[in-house]
Amino acid sequence: MTEPSPPPEVELKSLRDRPFELLAELERRGRATSAQANPEASSGREWVGVALRMAGDLYLVAREETREVLGVPASTTRVPGAKAWIKGLANVRGQLLPIIDLRQFLGSGVTPVTRNTRVLVVNHREIPAGLLVDEVLGFRRFAENEFSGDAPPTVARCERYLAGAFRRAHEQWPVLSLRSVLESPAFTEAAA
Repeated sequence: MTEPSPPPEVELKSLRDRPFELLAELERRGRATSAQANPEASSGREWVGVALRMAGDLYLVAREETREVLGVPASTTRVPGAKAWIKGLANVRGQLLPIIDLRQFLGSGVTPVTRNTRVLVVNHREIPAGLLVDEVLGFRRFAENEFSGDAPPTVARCERYLAGAFRRAHEQWPVLSLRSVLESPAFTEAAA
């Protein structure tokens, strides 16, 4: 049995000794603010994606296509005879994971490794892969009516892997299909 949430006039300070109620109140206030800021999103279905930065552009990938986000592994083992965009194999919790430089695969340069660089682990049944990206920005939510089938040109030259874009105000978020990337002939022919 769950306790009812406190009334809206409750001060957050009064809930500091009741963490569950404090989190519930913060969640309620956040949803109320979000609904006021974007009323069309609350009335329709919602699409959730992982936002990332690559070659200076912003992208979205479907939440379902992403298993997890990791820091750059401390060490990888180079794969002899593999293309340069395959950085190597990393041991992630006892499982071998191929680390792929997504920018290099797309032909738009090598991803510089900084403190923001992340590995996006793809949720694919047959093809394990960790994609090296400049930065992961977290989840972004969009109403389905903000989707457009038109994909804008990109710096990373990945138009053939885009599945449309979400538009909100002046922002444009191309949707990168990780399934299309992993199942493309260029990706599956990884031998140099």
